[in-house]
Amino acid sequence: MTSTKSSKELPPNLEPFFPNQFIKNQFRTKAHPTPKTTNLNGQVAIVTGSNTGLGLACAGQLLSHKLSHLIMAVRSLDKGEHAAAPLRTKYPSAKIDVWQLDMTSYSSVQAFAARVEKDLTRLDVAVLNAGIGFQPFKIVVSTGHEQTVQVNYLSTILLGILLLPSLSTKSPVGTPGRLTISTAMLSATAKFPNKNADPLLPSFNDESIFDMSDMYATSKLLGQLALWKLSDVVSADRVVINMVEPGFIKGTDLHRERPGGVKVLLGLFKAASARSVEVGATAYVDAAVVKGPESHGCILGNWEIEPYAPFEYTPEGKTVMDRLWKETLVEFQFANAEQILASL
Repeated sequence: MTSTKSSKELPPNLEPFFPNQFIKNQFRTKAHPTPKTTNLNGQVAIVTGSNTGLGLACAGQLLSHKLSHLIMAVRSLDKGEHAAAPLRTKYPSAKIDVWQLDMTSYSSVQAFAARVEKDLTRLDVAVLNAGIGFQPFKIVVSTGHEQTVQVNYLSTILLGILLLPSLSTKSPVGTPGRLTISTAMLSATAKFPNKNADPLLPSFNDESIFDMSDMYATSKLLGQLALWKLSDVVSADRVVINMVEPGFIKGTDLHRERPGGVKVLLGLFKAASARSVEVGATAYVDAAVVKGPESHGCILGNWEIEPYAPFEYTPEGKTVMDRLWKETLVEFQFANAEQILASL
């Protein structure tokens, strides 16, 4: 049964992630299909990273519930159009657009949000699924940040903030817009070795502390730290913001950069324990359109409201959270992020 408490009010889950939480998540949790009565007729939704994997499965499921207009936000327009073609055939009554969005580029994020504001008269839902994982160390030239932090944290949070005005004003009166951001249960295992660095954001650009196996988890933890602060300053009456953990999933490109031998072992492990993208996508849809305002500022895992990563409940975690949030708002001064949040 879904908790009546928010993630902030729940006690942290201090059980060992492996094997306790993993076994519960992957083997002892029953998937919750989206209610057949869910009707998205007339609604408009954005799904980022929707040309493959979880994003594509989420897009298809939203359309199956009579979504009227889908924007597939993708880095490659060719790949996006290729993914959109069968959806257009299957759902001919829906309008399906493919828009370009490069999450390594602040200017692309800004241009996408500006297009939303200019071209859409309605916006109900945004599912921010695009992300990268287990990539080698690389600095994004245009921003100066390590690429995993850039895509999974900085550009994702910036896009979320920039979409808030449209989600607030272009959804029907009395019905708040919905912003759902993908997170990962691995955030609970993040080592976050530079957590005490001050300033924090530039410290991720030090290759000597970079750990490819940990950076994905840490980048997702950063998002959860920001969600706590973001949901404190945005009213659930305007936009309901939450994060969703789809679980350990097979059929995605998340591990495409792993060495061949590792990929083989991961493939075997996924075959034995991972959820399908279709099941994982139901968690996205549940968070974005089924759960209500009670999910504002919450982590949704296993189709229920769950606690944040344990680090966030500690005094050290609160200190790091405040530092990260202040630095993030300074980073986003060029996009007037603080003024946008003040308006909400």
